[in-house]
Amino acid sequence: MTGAGTVTRSPVPHGRLGRLLAAALAAVLALVVLTACAGTDDDAPGEAASPGLRAGTVGLLLPEAKTARYETTDHPTFVSVVERRCPQCEVLYANAAQDAADQLQQAESMLSRGVDVLVLDAVDAVAAKSVVAQAQRLGVPVVAYDRFLDGADYYVSFDNELIGYLMGEALVGAVKARAAADGSSADGRRPGVLLVHGATTDPNAQALAAGVHRALEGEDIDVLAEYETPDWSPDMATEWVEGMLTRFDDQVDGVFAASDSIAGGAISAMKAAGLDPVPPTTGQDGELAAVQRVLTGDQYMTVYKATTQQARTAAELAVRVLRGESPRATASIGGVPTLLLAPRAVGVDDVRRVIVDGHVHAVEDICTPSYVAACRDAGLVS
Repeated sequence: MTGAGTVTRSPVPHGRLGRLLAAALAAVLALVVLTACAGTDDDAPGEAASPGLRAGTVGLLLPEAKTARYETTDHPTFVSVVERRCPQCEVLYANAAQDAADQLQQAESMLSRGVDVLVLDAVDAVAAKSVVAQAQRLGVPVVAYDRFLDGADYYVSFDNELIGYLMGEALVGAVKARAAADGSSADGRRPGVLLVHGATTDPNAQALAAGVHRALEGEDIDVLAEYETPDWSPDMATEWVEGMLTRFDDQVDGVFAASDSIAGGAISAMKAAGLDPVPPTTGQDGELAAVQRVLTGDQYMTVYKATTQQARTAAELAVRVLRGESPRATASIGGVPTLLLAPRAVGVDDVRRVIVDGHVHAVEDICTPSYVAACRDAGLVS
């Protein structure tokens, strides 16, 4: 969806955000219950496993590898937890490289090999309905991972509408502050922003978009244009932003980027266009490169999602379902029992507390030679 528009609807009631935060807190409490026996990654394999547990096969299907988290965090954490909780179990794994047809074949292969539980992060939620239907015919439970799937037995994710709202609120605040500081608001021109969304095939992208639109409601900020990025491609996002910078010249005062990788592309386009400083740009995923950009001021903020925690939760859930248990969920979305985890907004002042102290990225990984000065300014190094 592209085009220009002015956001003039009513502001978000404070109660709405309160309900979102309360729901997220409830999900965290349920997560504690679900993973109370999960221990940490330092546990010895099989340490907490009970003798005589039913052996079985768990299938894990992830959508792509351009986003760093899938191969560096989600996959290894998931496998580690399954191996620890069910030493007799086997994990089958495949990554679809953002190809829905390939993912369908991968799922069919796993089902034909007799998986007992299928954990699926769909490339295309509509196309994946056939996978859910086939699994149901075979009596194989499906855990929708990260992205919602109609008809799944469980859904494990983050509150993506809340993530979009957090990003939008941060963008609104930054754009307003910048307009006040440089006096551009005095000339009567309303600030303008670009919204660079995720893929149309991903329900999470739709939830993120809903969240940012709610944050923009009632604000004196113009949405200059919106773009739904095919396959979440940073290259395509970069190309689109380049075109919008030419079209709108000096009217772009901020960018909502639906992921850190898209933010990186948008920032590259703005730097190439000579924008200095770069207009406030959001992101989400807490990727290392994004954290470094936050420290230098190139990226205004990111949203950290505890993907390790998410993978642990899904793995523990899969093992319990394999055992024939019916784990308790904290919510229901589209009739699917759901566990939603809480996200955390991260600006430059939050990097130590959330990222470093939270063991997301180590100081030595963040503060490479190019970023030592920024790390020093942020108090990460002396």
